[in-house]
Amino acid sequence: MTIQANEVTIRSDEGRSLISARAAVLAYLAVCGLVLLLMMLLGLTMRLAQAQWITVQPDFFYVVMTMHGAGMVGITGLAGAAVMWHFVRRYVPVSTAVFVTNLVFFLIGAAFILGAGFLGGFAGGWTFLFPLPAHSGALWSVNAAASYMIGLLIIGTGFLLLHLDVARGILSVYGGLASGLGVKQAFGLAPEKNGPPPAVTASTMVSIVNILGILVGAAVLVISLVNLYVPSFTFNALLAKNLIYFFGHVFINATIYMAVIAVYEILPVFTHRAWKANRAFYFAWVLSTLMVLTVYPHHLLMDFAMPTWALVAGQVISWLSGLPVLLVTAFGALTNVYRSGIKWNATAGLAFLGVAGWAIGVIPAIADGTIEINSVMHNTQWVPGHFHTYLLLGMVAMFLSFVTYIGTSGSSALASIAFWLYTVGGSVFVLAFLSGGAVSVPRRYAVHLPEWLPYDRAGSIGAALVIAGALIFVLGFLAKLPSVTASESDA
Repeated sequence: MTIQANEVTIRSDEGRSLISARAAVLAYLAVCGLVLLLMMLLGLTMRLAQAQWITVQPDFFYVVMTMHGAGMVGITGLAGAAVMWHFVRRYVPVSTAVFVTNLVFFLIGAAFILGAGFLGGFAGGWTFLFPLPAHSGALWSVNAAASYMIGLLIIGTGFLLLHLDVARGILSVYGGLASGLGVKQAFGLAPEKNGPPPAVTASTMVSIVNILGILVGAAVLVISLVNLYVPSFTFNALLAKNLIYFFGHVFINATIYMAVIAVYEILPVFTHRAWKANRAFYFAWVLSTLMVLTVYPHHLLMDFAMPTWALVAGQVISWLSGLPVLLVTAFGALTNVYRSGIKWNATAGLAFLGVAGWAIGVIPAIADGTIEINSVMHNTQWVPGHFHTYLLLGMVAMFLSFVTYIGTSGSSALASIAFWLYTVGGSVFVLAFLSGGAVSVPRRYAVHLPEWLPYDRAGSIGAALVIAGALIFVLGFLAKLPSVTASESDA
């Protein structure tokens, strides 16, 4: 049975549930858009405080920092899941009920996390490094720390169910995750033309790594929760840090690998050229699956107690991990667009920007993954500079491309203005971080010295432009939501 036959069968089998599935996707986009704006406003608040344009008490600054970090990681994961689910269901059967359950679990978990921060004062950072949550210096209670961790567990449970369901769908069509990933095609053991579509390959990779990452994260969260109420129950702090960063790095990287499916599916709509998956494409995804699971030690390069072999491996894999999929995606995007006669609008532009932002963001990331550079740069603004580049100008740009694609608002003059506000503002914002890091402006400081203020103020202006652009996209989608919903109902 060919992939095309599978696609037709799946669509006819799910025809009766198509409307509710689309409604679920629209609900995801509305929630993700609004929460993204909220998290961006929290980020702007921190930059304005560092710029000394507003006053924020240091203890509250770290609450905002924790909520911004946790919120951005969670909401980009949810946004990526919306992109992945929408497109992968064209090729494999997936459950709308599980998809909706993930959204419900996310909202419940988010309520626990926001309560922990804004009501309980939890400010331990989104990474909840053991045993910090239990040692707050009376800034937050044990119950506030527990609320934060329970919120993460609830959100993780929803994502775990979603990825298990996607994996089930892939297994039902392809017979194994290796087949869904395109392993045979990668090693020349099967014809490329019989390989899975790019959306299925990416979804298989994400399902593999996120199922493992979420289970590890859940384990260390449960251990930390027990420690909160039974202090005599201790755990090796270095091992806990390894587990936390394994989970965190896998999850945040998976957001990009889910969102890039939008590029594979949307850009060909404008170029009228199919995105061709060849042997190099499949091989890149196989390599990335392995490297995403092993690259996390680059977060621990400053931990002298780590085994030397682990740090060396973390450095080497850091140089390589982002390149395979990025290279085939960047090359694929360029060849897909080249001489295609594409008519650019905000939707196509955001998809292309997403690939460019991802590619550019990897460069400072590779630099920071080098031990000698990391020892100087890691606790500076260089780090938020690199990850904001490939998240803000990469992953979120891909998601906004999907939002305008679904909302059919990418061709308006207002959308073009929003695109340039977002692109220029995002560039200024990340360059302010990277420039600050280059002169050793520290990260995570609530109060800045006078000589650091120019970087903070440039970053604040950039952040404001980004929010203006994102606001236009989100409000434009929400304004068109009734008509989009009605058109889907009529269909």
